[in-house]
This record gives sequence, C-alpha cells and structure tokens, in this order.
Amino acid sequence: MFHPLEAFPAEEQRSWERYILGGGMIRPPRPVYRQRTTGAGVGFLVPAGGEGAYVKLVDGTYYLCPLRTRMRALAGLLAFREAKPFEGSETFVPDDDGRRASKELSRMRRRHPAHVACIMQSPWHVPVRWFVLFDPGERRIAERDGRHRLSYLTSARKATRRAERAIPALRSSDLGPVAQMIVELHQWLSAFDPRSLVELDYDGLCDFLTWDELDDDHSARDVQEAIGALSTEEFPRSAQLYQSVISRWAEVRSHESLN
Repeated sequence: MFHPLEAFPAEEQRSWERYILGGGMIRPPRPVYRQRTTGAGVGFLVPAGGEGAYVKLVDGTYYLCPLRTRMRALAGLLAFREAKPFEGSETFVPDDDGRRASKELSRMRRRHPAHVACIMQSPWHVPVRWFVLFDPGERRIAERDGRHRLSYLTSARKATRRAERAIPALRSSDLGPVAQMIVELHQWLSAFDPRSLVELDYDGLCDFLTWDELDDDHSARDVQEAIGALSTEEFPRSAQLYQSVISRWAEVRSHESLN
C-alpha cells in the first residue's frame, strides 16, 4: 500500500520529505536477513534491513509504502506461533519469546495507533483472494533486474469498491469462507487514505515462471469474470474460472515442497 505524501500527519510528512530528498528507496533492494536462535538453540531468520519506505512517483505525486519492518516481523512471529503449521513448530517460538513479542507489539501499537502494516507478503504463491482487488487492465509486465516482473497497480478507492462488489456474490454461493477473507481485506483497505495506491507485485515468484507462463497468467481477469458469473448465477462458468486460477497457483506453490 502506497500512501500519498500529503496524507501523512504533518510531522511524519516532513520526515518522509527529508527521506525522499536524501534518495529514498525508489527500487526495492534484495532482502537481507540475520539469524537468531531461541533458548532451545533452534535458529530462524529475521529481517535485518532498517526502517524506511518504498517510493513511487506517479503523475507528479510522491507515494510512500513504509516498511514497518519491526511491526511486521513481530506480527508474523506471533501468527506463526498461533497457527502451529507443523508438529514441533512451537520450538521455534518458545513461550518466553512469544510473550516478549506480544508485549513489544502492543507497546508499538499504543505509541503509534495510526501505524498499520502496509505490506502483506505470501511465500511461494499469490493468494487468489488478492486478485479480487484488481482489474485486468491494471496488469503490467516490465523488465527489472534483468528479469520480467508482473504486477498490478490500482487505487485504494477502486480496490475497496471491487471488494464490496465481491462479498455479496460470494456469500450467496458455496464460497462463504472466501467472502470472510475479502471482508478482512476490505477492513485492511479501510485503514488507509482512499487516494492511496495498492500494488500486487509477483516479485521473486517470477523467477520460478517462464516468460510464457507469465504472459499467459491472467489471474485477475479470471477472478473478476468468475465473480461476474456468480452475480448472474452462471455457476458452472464461475466454478470453471475459479478452479483454473486455483489450479494455476497450486502448481506454482508446489515449488515449496521441491525445495
């Protein structure tokens, strides 16, 4: 999520103006991590990059996406601990570390109640629900760092309207649980200025895809058409479109188990 510079509170706006004048972060660098170990000697990686923001200049207006690295790392740590994704995963975040992370995150939110995580990340795949926010006309393929990268860019106002359109259509079908996920996306969007920009960037996932696979990937188009078919009660067509997107991303996600 990229905020327009003028949407920040005055003091923070001045700080970001100095950041931009100092060079900012126009292009995302390669991520840097450092290793930490728990009391049990189990190691895990945490972001080592400092705070800052990604910067976009669109039609003469500066937009910033604050990293909020520490906030996201703590939230991710607690989410991993709560989810318990595999047997023995609790060893990675012992009780003492979990309590410390929870206290620090609560303290950060009390000090900066307006700060919301501007970045959502998903390893190995793009969650299909994210495509609900984008129109196929907002799809872009560009060359970056010697590789082709696929992304979508829209306004928070448009993304919000698309979420609002999708929720009742999904609730009236067998996809009620998906509707709740879109509600959560809608709640996240509502925390930002409607002039903000929302970007979906495939980023490193493009390294696992050939040019033909990137060129043939029209997930946002298929998801929007599936929602439209739901609205007009064309259920077989909607199911076919939705399943095609699910299958496409299940294949991409399979790279995780091959690593």
